[in-house]
Amino acid sequence: MKNEIIEDCGFSVNVHRLHTLVIGSGAAGLNTAIQLKRNGIEDIAIITEGLNCGTSINTGSDKQTYYKLSLCGREEDSPRKLAESLFSSGGMNGDTALAEAAVSARAFLNLVNLGVKFPQDSFGQFPGYKTDHDPRQRATSTGPYTSRDMCLALIKEIKLLNITVHEKRVAVSLLVREKTVYGAIVFNIEGEGAFEIYLASNVILATGGPGGLYSDSVYPEIHTGAIGLALLEGAAAHNLQESQFGLASIKFRWNVSGTYMQVLPRFISTEADGVSGPREFLADYIKDAGHLNTLIFLKGYQWPFDAQKVESGSSIIDILVYIETKIKKRRVFLDYRRDSVALDFSLLGDEARSYLEKSDALVPCPLERLRKMNPQAIDLYLEHGINLEKEPLEIAVCAQHNNGGLAVNGWWESTNIKHLFAAGETAGTHGVCRPGGSALNSGQVAGFRIAEFIAARYHESVECGPPREALEKLRIFSGYLNKSGRDWKKVRSEFQERMSENAAHLRRKENLESAASEAFTQYKKVVAEGQSFANAAEAAEALRNIQLCFAHYVYLEGIRHSLLSGTGSRGSALVLDEKGTQIHESLGAEWRFVPENPELREMLLETEFEETSGDILNRWIKRREIPDEDLWFEKAWSAFLKKDIYGIT
Repeated sequence: MKNEIIEDCGFSVNVHRLHTLVIGSGAAGLNTAIQLKRNGIEDIAIITEGLNCGTSINTGSDKQTYYKLSLCGREEDSPRKLAESLFSSGGMNGDTALAEAAVSARAFLNLVNLGVKFPQDSFGQFPGYKTDHDPRQRATSTGPYTSRDMCLALIKEIKLLNITVHEKRVAVSLLVREKTVYGAIVFNIEGEGAFEIYLASNVILATGGPGGLYSDSVYPEIHTGAIGLALLEGAAAHNLQESQFGLASIKFRWNVSGTYMQVLPRFISTEADGVSGPREFLADYIKDAGHLNTLIFLKGYQWPFDAQKVESGSSIIDILVYIETKIKKRRVFLDYRRDSVALDFSLLGDEARSYLEKSDALVPCPLERLRKMNPQAIDLYLEHGINLEKEPLEIAVCAQHNNGGLAVNGWWESTNIKHLFAAGETAGTHGVCRPGGSALNSGQVAGFRIAEFIAARYHESVECGPPREALEKLRIFSGYLNKSGRDWKKVRSEFQERMSENAAHLRRKENLESAASEAFTQYKKVVAEGQSFANAAEAAEALRNIQLCFAHYVYLEGIRHSLLSGTGSRGSALVLDEKGTQIHESLGAEWRFVPENPELREMLLETEFEETSGDILNRWIKRREIPDEDLWFEKAWSAFLKKDIYGIT
């Protein structure tokens, strides 16, 4: 990497020139950098707020899942079968599904070789289990912190390979000329704060999902996401309307999936003080105690809110928690200290009772059952100052994952901005719903695909030329810091609340028109008036708000178009309409919903900012089918040797 200081009209700016820039240091970004180095790309750098920041290293669940090709037992599996499982969710491209399937074993074993302790038997097989939307036992885990374990192993390899990492950096703008990316403008938080310019032949955006867009969020507080950087430059996106929501603790942000539900905790609600008027509210709606406790158990398997599991499935619990917290303004807790008065193991459904019996967990008290089934789940909260033996766990329905993201081809390159790649949750490679843990696999696969393509097709450096355009853009962002509008925290709180109210698991068509309009108004105001802040770290947050605020406007426009198109209720979003189908006999007409239009599962919603007109363009496009490749060995060998396999798909 070449460094120079450029003096221009009062500006003194550090300019870094390099071959490939990786923005973000989660599991996907780290692996991409490693694979670039292994493929002979030496001149690379990672910019990040910190190697200990982001979702990958700070999140998990009771037993965080990694999804892959089955590598044990007699159950038949193949890349094609796995691709079909991924593709069957709808709204997913077949070529990325096949790539995620084909490279999954390689990506997984790379992690094993780096020291991630995935369980294996005495013969070297990797046992698996079924996860949501998975027909086979393809899932595995290292415990609550699977993605953290991955990051720690990848960081160790980054250091061994001597890959450059610049911490305390926040990317505030991508540099794009004629639909080709050539670098980024970055704000260095150290000291009093300063702008830097990174000029690169390739840019990998690996900044995770839109964690900063929701007030009710299980994303770590230090993670916000940066897809807005690409959206502002007109990068096409796919399926922004498809997000995932679920029950999570809010004092410490964590998914309460799996055994947290399977041990059958009490659901209690209280007044705002968290103490007064405690009551087990679920029984007000679901009178059959055996059915209620079976639904709570199934919530562990079926953790994400699912529009298909509202009428007769466990997702009715999410609705009832929402009613209690958002409408009745009460607080909801999981209490592991004693059993519900209505608990009777003999009344449970066969699956729930059999599972607890096989786990030797047909014992009194949820905490004791949790101790038998997953003691790490108790320790996890203890590490964060929450003792489940002494206090209940406050929960809410929270944003957890975006299945959409930037539109990419089969090599994870942007479909309309050359040399820009997206890895991990920033890439819109998932469909309407996905097997649990497939996101971790997708992010690792992306690293292999991106690195191999760059090494084969973009190995030569592109001369970016003098950074005049970059300096002009830098002046614009510097100007934002000279304005003093509303406090940056209030700006962020406004768009986060708008998203949680209008773009979470419950959506109303009539509300989205005004929400999108208000979002655009807020964005224009932020740009025109600036924000107030106290120091360099807060200046970085104010700059970050620009792309976040724009992103929330684009997301709302995409969701609005989806509802107007008649997608109905699907994935993790329920579209409410008083003329629709009744959710539950105990709920009024305001809780009726619009059924899904299954035909739209064959399509993807493409969303793009058109800079010339200033419009957000939405269009439905046919998804790409799973390729039916000619696998005759001699032909495949020839195509590989000629590098024909790296054709852009």
